[in-house]
Amino acid sequence: MATKEALKLAEEKELDLVLISPTANPPVGRIMDFGKFIYEQSKKEKEAKKKQKVISVKEIRFSPNIEEHDVEIKANNAKKFLEDGDKVKVTVRFRGREADYAHVGYKILENFLARVSELCVVEKPAKLEGRNMIMILAPKKA
Repeated sequence: MATKEALKLAEEKELDLVLISPTANPPVGRIMDFGKFIYEQSKKEKEAKKKQKVISVKEIRFSPNIEEHDVEIKANNAKKFLEDGDKVKVTVRFRGREADYAHVGYKILENFLARVSELCVVEKPAKLEGRNMIMILAPKKA
């Protein structure tokens, strides 16, 4: 129907002519209360936001001279994070001359990965960046 006719009909019913799909050919409009339309749209957006899963990145830090038991405890924490669907950033921090022993950092990260490998995928392999060695783990898709 013509736009003028639709506007006239909407005025008679004391409602608004709302453009639902402007990209369609011809454009789709509906006679309704505009305030109610806006309210419905905001409700739909809120519902969509609720269904979104926010993935956060949790960080676990090590030093090059960490003990085996401490690695085990941190691995258990990482498992909890991965089960919750979060990514885990594992960092080995080198201080002073410790940076000369980067191979120790690789061993620590390999040991850690062996403990949590059933729950995760390596998103970014271990790499030395400045004074930190970083590895990022993502949860496995179910």
